[in-house]
Amino acid sequence: MEGLLSACYHVCPNNSNYQFDTSFMYVISVLSMLKIYQTRHPDINASASATFAALAVAVLLGVIGVLSGSLAFLIIFGMIHVISCLLLSCYIYYMGRWKCDMGLFKRMKAWFLSEFSDWRQIGRPMYCDRMVLLLLGNVANWGLAIYGIVTTPKDFASYLLIIFLTNLLLYIAFYIIMKLRHKERLQLQPLVYLVLCLLGWAAAIFFYTQHTTTWELTPAHSRQYNHECLLLHFYDTHDIWHFLSAGAMFFGF
Repeated sequence: MEGLLSACYHVCPNNSNYQFDTSFMYVISVLSMLKIYQTRHPDINASASATFAALAVAVLLGVIGVLSGSLAFLIIFGMIHVISCLLLSCYIYYMGRWKCDMGLFKRMKAWFLSEFSDWRQIGRPMYCDRMVLLLLGNVANWGLAIYGIVTTPKDFASYLLIIFLTNLLLYIAFYIIMKLRHKERLQLQPLVYLVLCLLGWAAAIFFYTQHTTTWELTPAHSRQYNHECLLLHFYDTHDIWHFLSAGAMFFGF
């Protein structure tokens, strides 16, 4: 399905079918984060139904953003984005012991009562390192939300993809920093894979920015960006981006 829908975009690139190509990148980003989390915490299992329901909502919001993209929608999307980050931060901070259900307010009341029972404990986080890293991640996401509202990006699919990829990179950094903070030794094999992954992504992003076509313009104007093929006189920079990003993703997994 990914190949078929991606082919629809590459045969006739336009604003409507570009989301076909990016939707699967949303899924890959979320599944990568889940893989890292469950590798680190094998005793905590994310609900498959909740995960794919959240992905369905994200894809739906992407479709609405592509078709509408009004300021009112971007404000609503920004609020959903920030609230989702706060809920996920609570889940990660408490390592799966925190749930968003009907008993949430009762647990919050009990937490406030226990916190304010001893004034020396007020404002002192239980897991300081985790709190600092999650705060930095939330600040980055708040910045992305504000950027979307202020600039009202025309290419909402790419904007949503940037949000997912930024969070994936932040979570990979969070994972590595927590390993180092707990004085876990980095094995040679995963370290080599990490270096190859970073090099692959750096090269892939370089070629991705070298546009040889653009769906935002008419075919006649888009042809002005055309260049000679770089690899084997057959593959252009966009093809090389796919090769390198696929290799980088392989080493990342």
